[in-house]
Amino acid sequence: MEMRAVYAECLAEMMEKDRHVCVLDADLSKASGTRKLYERFPEQMFDCGVAEANMASIAAGLSSYGFKPWIESFTPFATRRICDQIAISISYAKQNVKVVGTDPGISAELNGGTHMSMEDIGVLRSVPGVVIFEPVDEVQLRAAMPVLNEYYGCVYVRLFRKQLPTVFGEDYTFDLFKADTLREGKDLSIFVSGFLTKDALEVADQLAAEGISCDVINVHTIKPIDKETVLASARKTGAVLTIENHNVIGGLHSAVLEALAAEKIPACAVGVQDRFGEVAKMPYLRKVMGLTVEDMVAAAKKAVSLK
Repeated sequence: MEMRAVYAECLAEMMEKDRHVCVLDADLSKASGTRKLYERFPEQMFDCGVAEANMASIAAGLSSYGFKPWIESFTPFATRRICDQIAISISYAKQNVKVVGTDPGISAELNGGTHMSMEDIGVLRSVPGVVIFEPVDEVQLRAAMPVLNEYYGCVYVRLFRKQLPTVFGEDYTFDLFKADTLREGKDLSIFVSGFLTKDALEVADQLAAEGISCDVINVHTIKPIDKETVLASARKTGAVLTIENHNVIGGLHSAVLEALAAEKIPACAVGVQDRFGEVAKMPYLRKVMGLTVEDMVAAAKKAVSLK
């Protein structure tokens, strides 16, 4: 299933059980996959129009009356456009609002640079109290949705809209604040988030064929980052590579480096190199942004060579 379909299905299950769960969108329910929920839950769905700041403020108000609002829009409109409302009306006011940003980073593709948010994690990492979560596949998203719904506070969900390859098995157990170790090794720690996780596993396979064994750790919650797992892995292997569909400034790479600040461990990054996006399809964008498997393998070898 597409990730947005899984998201909508999970919302429906939660809305069926609890009338306090509600969804607000900024005229993008079709894009977010929640259009059909208007038919099933007309009293729990709100189209706020192209007025994202107002949408966030309404959600904060609903939360103050005991509702559990989820707000959704394209990633740049769900973060940088409404940063002040998230900071003051939601987080500062200690309201219980989940913020869903769809099409993160280069997954915006043909919507182009205006819709291609490379800085959304960095924007919201700086806001006190905001939890940042990025699901890697359908299994993880299904496991996470009820947990997020029951967590009181502001959570930003960085949601890839389309289909993603499966990483986790059906026996997967989700812990919001614990990173998932997918592969264990001794020479390099690979910390990865989002849809690039499957590629990180391929990188580990290629490196294993050359005698380099890797820890591969999916960091699904980037704030607060699981420092214990990051430190344990980095100290074991002595070299680090971060992989993310985000600017290397302010996102996963920055979070990992902050956790390792007192350690003398070399770290390399695969991510967007402080630039805006452009109109193109994924293969081209991955190439020009340095997000191909070949880029990852080269960066991994560099990190190991710096030990």
